[in-house]
Amino acid sequence: MIVSLLLGALVSLVCGLDRVAILQIMISRPIVAAPLVALILGEPQIGLQIGVMVELLWLARLPVGAAVPPDDTQVAIASSVLAIILGRTLNASGIELLLLCLLVAIPLGKVGQYFDRYARQYNVRLIKQVDLALDRGSLLQAELQHLRGLTSFSLAAIGTYAIVLVGGLLIIPFLWPLLQQPLSYSSAWVQLALPLVGIAVILGTINVSRAITLFCASFCMSFLLMWLV
Repeated sequence: MIVSLLLGALVSLVCGLDRVAILQIMISRPIVAAPLVALILGEPQIGLQIGVMVELLWLARLPVGAAVPPDDTQVAIASSVLAIILGRTLNASGIELLLLCLLVAIPLGKVGQYFDRYARQYNVRLIKQVDLALDRGSLLQAELQHLRGLTSFSLAAIGTYAIVLVGGLLIIPFLWPLLQQPLSYSSAWVQLALPLVGIAVILGTINVSRAITLFCASFCMSFLLMWLV
């Protein structure tokens, strides 16, 4: 279990930095991050199912410019780790456990916005330190401020992952016996509701008819993939 948590933390760190800090090669997207951590833990299908649902849910909320959306990357990663670990410890399986992990992780992932916002505010203050270092001709000090900026984003990612994971490990074993049967009846509707929330948000922000057509086509393809897996 400890090894799984540490491997999840490593993926969380790399994908968290990919969101805005470095690289930005899209491995931070839930559709990639969740299957990646699940593949490392030996359960790729669980990560693919969770990744598709989270991707469709927050497809319109991207960390672009000054926008600070919920940390969907850490929600997807932590949900996958929770589903795999608790599936083994509770001897449970099925879409019901995945949905419960995801439904618990989504509100806990809200803290990612606060961590991300604090990291950005901290990094803004570092710009002044960089300017002072350059005025003194100290390139080493300027580079150190950049590393401090990466560290703040790293701590924000790991902090969100840790809170979602710890919260899930404390809450889900208590809720599982109570909600297992209700979720078995409503799992199909919950799976449908999550992407429908995402499509409603996106359609509310799209004004170009061609964009709506392209979005509907891509959404239907992703939705079909979710049902196939």
